Amino acid sequence: MGKKDADDISHRQNKKWVITIFFWTFIMAILFSLIAEKLMNRLEIFFAFIILIIIILLGIVFDIIGIAVTASDEKPFHSMAANKVEEARYAIKLIKNAGQVSNFCNDVIGDISGIISGSAGTIIIFKLINIYDIKDGTILSIIITALIASFTVGGKAIGKEIAINNSENIIFHIAKLLNFLENKFKVNLFKNQNNCEKR
Repeated sequence: MGKKDADDISHRQNKKWVITIFFWTFIMAILFSLIAEKLMNRLEIFFAFIILIIIILLGIVFDIIGIAVTASDEKPFHSMAANKVEEARYAIKLIKNAGQVSNFCNDVIGDISGIISGSAGTIIIFKLINIYDIKDGTILSIIITALIASFTVGGKAIGKEIAINNSENIIFHIAKLLNFLENKFKVNLFKNQNNCEKR
């Protein structure tokens, strides 16, 4: 296969990925926003805060995965694969697809978490205004919004350090999870990758 053919295949794959990720981001954003909004409206204020924290943590965890996959090196996993460590092949696939994995984790899940946490914060603000009969919720709104932003940015800053220093360990555990999903439920997130590797 010539360089031009390889570039054409790469271009088509990138184009397909962009269209796919656009579609799934749209669907996921609507779905998660509806679920979060329904939950937040029905829950007591304490549990609403718990849900908000979970949403923020979800964004941080996926950000860690996205950074870890771009910081990891394939070499240790090739050694594991040579020693018949089953999870190593998934770790290699994750690193080979680092751009797409990072895009999904950091941008798709990260941005959706940010949007939903903002919406959840707004619902919490309205709940507090109604509970305590607050006449002017401007200051409360600023404080809640600032806290959400601070926890998100601060959490991601800590997560970035963890991801860089423990990238291989993180990728191996994600690979174990993906390998389990494939063996148990026949879910293969990189089903097209096998064909590419055989060429």
